[in-house]
Amino acid sequence: MNPKSIVELNRVIQDTLEANLEPVYWVIGEISDLRLAPQGHAYFELVEKQGNQVLGKIKANLWQFTYRTVAARFESVTGSGLKNGMKVLAQVAVNFHPLYGLSVNVKDIDPSFSLGERARLRQETLDKLTQEGLLRLNARHTLPTVIQKIAIISSPSAAGYGDFVNQIESNSENYKIYHKLYPSTMQGNEAVSSIIASLIRIFEELEKTKPDVVIIIRGGGAQLDLDCFDDIRLAIAIAKFPLPVITGIGHERDETIADLTAHTRCKTPTAVAEFILASFREFEENLKLSLTRLDRSTRLQLKNAESRINQVGLQIKSSTTNSLKLAQEQVRTRSAQIHFAGKNLVRVQQTSLENSEKSILKAMNQLIRSQEQLLNSKLSLLNQLDPVATLNRGYSRTELNGVPLGLSSPQIGQEIVTHTNTQKIASTITKIEAK
Repeated sequence: MNPKSIVELNRVIQDTLEANLEPVYWVIGEISDLRLAPQGHAYFELVEKQGNQVLGKIKANLWQFTYRTVAARFESVTGSGLKNGMKVLAQVAVNFHPLYGLSVNVKDIDPSFSLGERARLRQETLDKLTQEGLLRLNARHTLPTVIQKIAIISSPSAAGYGDFVNQIESNSENYKIYHKLYPSTMQGNEAVSSIIASLIRIFEELEKTKPDVVIIIRGGGAQLDLDCFDDIRLAIAIAKFPLPVITGIGHERDETIADLTAHTRCKTPTAVAEFILASFREFEENLKLSLTRLDRSTRLQLKNAESRINQVGLQIKSSTTNSLKLAQEQVRTRSAQIHFAGKNLVRVQQTSLENSEKSILKAMNQLIRSQEQLLNSKLSLLNQLDPVATLNRGYSRTELNGVPLGLSSPQIGQEIVTHTNTQKIASTITKIEAK
């Protein structure tokens, strides 16, 4: 036996590795236990996982000079710095130290791989949500006509939250909106569990607070800072929530999975505020329109009822007059018959025929006169309803794009057309006042 010391054995291992390994390798791993030293070095582990099971790991060193270059380029491309849980493609050199053991020195990190990995994971999440019928499940809820009570999930210190509250509380129409904040972490490793916890608290207080909708808002941020909003756990919580969920996460580029799962997605917190205020304005406009329609319908029905009453009155008067005249004629006829009863049958018959002829002629004349009166009445009514007659009385009619102005939504700068009995006048709207 020729035993070796630990130092000698480590030197054998070191020499063997140096003699047989390539200078550098490209490896894929997840960053874990990332620590930044005061000198500017970064220490972490590169881990390979299968689900939640760790299959392998190795210590990694990113020295100060290399770290500055690699981290700056990575953040400029991805919009985020290196952090725990991020899967990276790293160029490493294997190193074995007799005292500190096996590790790798990181020479470079490819930022495009992290972006591509993020896109792949995002698509897998979308596919799973679609297969399970969850992607648009929250959209089954119907938004109330007017959103008056809201539960807000946001960070109290977020600028987006402050902008949102200021906009809904300082609206020019003085609409009153009741809101309650459920403080949450909106980025980082704890964001998903924090937002889900807020959703649970809202659910537990539903009977007490009775919100109309739930709103998730935050200010803008780097793209990878929004990774928490692509988490499937948060997406499932939003999809299954018993109230409509509205997001205003504050980014203008890609939609997050939380946006796609929510009932309604707005780009920014202030856009969410405008969406809520718009429900008040639309309800108010519809109410005014309904009142206008009711007023017009009532006036029209009163006018039609008055016209029918006048027609019935004329018919009753004409019928009564005809009945009286007919009765009078019958009395005269009967008197004549009695008066000439003693005369011979031929004269009586002749008189009867003459009287019958007179009765028929009179009845025909009465019928003609009554029909003439009815026609004159209808002609008078038609003349009153004729738009030309209205214009001849000095009134005018104004239209916007061929639609009566009262049924339109005019805007400043639009052109309107006014019709009189002799002219067609085009005008441009310069001012609109509420009446």
